[in-house]
Amino acid sequence: MTNAPPALSRPHAWALALTATLTMAVSYVDRQALAALAPTVSKVFELSDTQYGLLVSAFSVAYLAGAPFAGWLIDHLGARRGLLGAVVAWSLVAAAHALAPSFTGLLVLRVALGLAESPSFPGAAQTIQRVLPPAARARGFGFLFTGSSLGAIIAPQLAPFLERNWGLRIAFLGTAIVGLAWVPLWLVLAWRSPAREVLDVAPAATTTRPSALSVLTHRAVLRATLAILASAPAIGFLLNWGSKYLVASHHVAQANVGPYLVIPLVLFDAGSILFGHFASVRARSRMGGAPDRVLFAVATLFALVTAATPFGRTPVESMVLGGIGLAGGGGIFALLTADMLSRVSPSVSSAASGVAAAAQSIAYIVAAPIVGKMIDSSGSYTPPFLAVSAWILPGCVAWLLWSPPPPHDERASA
Repeated sequence: MTNAPPALSRPHAWALALTATLTMAVSYVDRQALAALAPTVSKVFELSDTQYGLLVSAFSVAYLAGAPFAGWLIDHLGARRGLLGAVVAWSLVAAAHALAPSFTGLLVLRVALGLAESPSFPGAAQTIQRVLPPAARARGFGFLFTGSSLGAIIAPQLAPFLERNWGLRIAFLGTAIVGLAWVPLWLVLAWRSPAREVLDVAPAATTTRPSALSVLTHRAVLRATLAILASAPAIGFLLNWGSKYLVASHHVAQANVGPYLVIPLVLFDAGSILFGHFASVRARSRMGGAPDRVLFAVATLFALVTAATPFGRTPVESMVLGGIGLAGGGGIFALLTADMLSRVSPSVSSAASGVAAAAQSIAYIVAAPIVGKMIDSSGSYTPPFLAVSAWILPGCVAWLLWSPPPPHDERASA
């Protein structure tokens, strides 16, 4: 029998959960700096849209390769030490972008950044799963996914400002320094008792640890993977190509794209928080741990509005339409993550989250070059917006129809 770690106070638990959210924000500042600077980077390095798509895919390939191992590592090390090491490592790699001499150098650094950032989501998800009580976890995951959009909001404000005043190299260096500001906060909150014990001690009391294959083939994980593969291309398209879309289609100067890109990202946050909140509220009335299919269906309908983005007559209209789609995407991610982690052993929560992160990377890897070629061949952003929106429906419908396994606690008590 293992001794249960001491309980966290509610303020301390939520402080840790929100700091985990900031981990995601830091990671997205570093990875989205390239997207925010895409027009200048493309000009300086003489990149085609296809080459830019390859840079996006390079990060995703590395993230895909690293995420399952990172999840296993976090499950063994604990998020306390794992997240600290990851943030320091990827901040150094992000800063090294300032020294890239060519397209090849950028490609290598995008691979390194993807590997270094791969523990971010598994570690943050494990933190939410361990510090919050079950009824509050959907709400916690709703907040967690706002971290990515918060970072994506900061990047297009900060990176172009730095580039405009001090050049491209300083822009990459300055955005990387942001990550180091997270370190003292994590040390203060995670290194004192009882957070140290909660984050370091595996919560499962089972003697046999599920194998990596059993996690990968778990019905709850496979079901979540389908919905991620369906919705991630649409979310990633607006995040990674939004700056280029505004410049090319609405003739917005790169220095002025930031305020427009805030609109869809704020709506993503609103969708993630609200869908997560209502899932936590409605969890009390659902019997037997049934998935909240109604909320998930509503989130899917919101996500489909992404298709209307290129038909906006002004940059604001386009970003509002895209933002409604992102609100649905944020809801999808929050709902499927909370549902998946409620159905797997707590001892492999990071491994399951790593598989989910890998699925997101697969979607980006496949979609980014296709999107780049569609834009290069058609000269328009309308076809890819329609394509990624149509792709949402099959996987999300499959999630709704697929009967999941019962929650883990119910199986353990049976």
